[in-house]
Amino acid sequence: MQPVPVYLFLTFLKIGATSWGGFMSLISMIQKKVVEKDRMLDNAKVMEGISLASVLPGPMAVNVVSYVGYQLGGWKGAFVSVAAVILPSFVLMLALSHFYFQYGDVPAMSHFFAGILPAVAAIIISVAISMGRKNISDVPQILIALASCMVVFVSKSYFTTLAVLLVSAWAGYFIYFGKTNSPAATESTPGKFKIPYPLLAILTLGIVLVAWPQSNPLAALHRTILLTFSGMSLTQFGGGYVIIPAMQKIIVDGHRWLSDRAFADAIAMGQVTPGPIFISATFIGYKLAGFWGALNATIAIFTPTAILTVIAARFFNKISQSEVVIAVFKGLRPAIIGMIVSAGISILLGDGITLFSAAVFAAALGATIYFKTDPALVVPAAGILGLLIL
Repeated sequence: MQPVPVYLFLTFLKIGATSWGGFMSLISMIQKKVVEKDRMLDNAKVMEGISLASVLPGPMAVNVVSYVGYQLGGWKGAFVSVAAVILPSFVLMLALSHFYFQYGDVPAMSHFFAGILPAVAAIIISVAISMGRKNISDVPQILIALASCMVVFVSKSYFTTLAVLLVSAWAGYFIYFGKTNSPAATESTPGKFKIPYPLLAILTLGIVLVAWPQSNPLAALHRTILLTFSGMSLTQFGGGYVIIPAMQKIIVDGHRWLSDRAFADAIAMGQVTPGPIFISATFIGYKLAGFWGALNATIAIFTPTAILTVIAARFFNKISQSEVVIAVFKGLRPAIIGMIVSAGISILLGDGITLFSAAVFAAALGATIYFKTDPALVVPAAGILGLLIL
């Protein structure tokens, strides 16, 4: 058995390198690997992490990773997990940024993604099916899941998603409170409240940058990068696509760091990488100050809310055995499953269904449900198939 930090690093490095398709794709990978295959965490804890991440600011996918890492390995587990899941996208975005600023263009990946996207949709749907079997047990929960799926599919607004979660939570309370057997409270505080040394180093560096005299132009630039991206991380709710207009306003119209065209290219490259769309910050930081600017921007946009998630998780662990909380989550879990189905359908229908995409979707769904094939194999294989056939 590997030590927990080693397991978390290798697991999330693999997930970070293969989770194309956004937030729900990454969650699907976590579900398949950590819950179903390795049985390191139960399904309910992952659902709690999704719920918590949905109401916190910043990149929801990375917030869930921070939560899962914390549950398995405390502060150190959260730090290792977040660093590992971001690393592949960071390296790929660095390479793309260098290529872009050297040659002014990015290679076309349309055929590759034509194969990947239906496979990602299939993996997301397979995870929803697996979760549904374990978390939906009666008619009210079926109705909550269906309503959640339809509402979220029709409206892409973050406020709609938040409203669905709130209504589902209230429904769970009114339907199930007093009808569930609350388990005895257990002492469950993963790890001591001890911040790992790498995180302390990052926080110290941030303080130094903020306090550095304005007379140093390079330090002033790095301070501006740090404050700009950490500010966006802590004030933007609703995930990656919600942050795009605000980021454009700040980066293009405010600081004038990028042109509209370059900003659009940054977002496109964020979608090319397998990680969260927030990784576009790496491109902007690289343009401003090379490698160290890219590293600064990446740390600034992911670290604050990862820390916030861990802090929130510590309080959540203390109340998770409450009868009220249990009833609320009996309403929230089917709503989240409905949202996952909606995400899978949206990805599948994104550019219209073709004979090729339908075939890839069916094959990937069969492979993941019936043959238990690792999604880390299914997704790249679908991309290669797109390159070969289209």
